[in-house]
Amino acid sequence: MEYISNSPAETEALGEALAARLTAGTVVAFTGDLGAGKTAFTRGLARGLGVPDRVTSPTFTIVNEYEGGRLPLFHFDMYRLGSSDELFDIGWEDYLARGGVCAVEWSEIVSDALEDGVLRVDIRRGAGEGERIITITGGTDA
Repeated sequence: MEYISNSPAETEALGEALAARLTAGTVVAFTGDLGAGKTAFTRGLARGLGVPDRVTSPTFTIVNEYEGGRLPLFHFDMYRLGSSDELFDIGWEDYLARGGVCAVEWSEIVSDALEDGVLRVDIRRGAGEGERIITITGGTDA
C-alpha cells in the first residue's frame, strides 16, 4: 500500500494507525535515505502502542527499548553495523523472543538475517518540500 505524507506529523500519524494492527513478534523493517522519516514513523508506532517515553534515534546505541505500552517496542538502527553477523552479536534473537515489536531502521544492511513475513516500510522523498512517499508491504495487510 502506498501513502503520501506531507509532514512529520502525518508520517507519525500513519505509524500510529499501523501500530493498532501490530502483534507480538512483529518486525517492521525500514528503508529510506537519511532524514527520510524513519524515526518519525517509529515515534508514531510508539504512540500507537501506548509507549509513554520520548522516542529518539538509536544511531549510537544500536537499540532503544521502550516499555509501558500495549507491547514493548525495540527500536534498532543498523546504520553502523557492518553485516548481519553483528546483529546476532547484539542479541537479536533475544529481542525477537521477548514478544515486542522490533522497528529496524536501515534494515537493508541486515536483510539476509530478516525472516519472511516482516512488515516492510520504505520511505522516499516526494516531489514537494516535506513530501514523503511511504510504501508498506508484507507482514500484516497494511
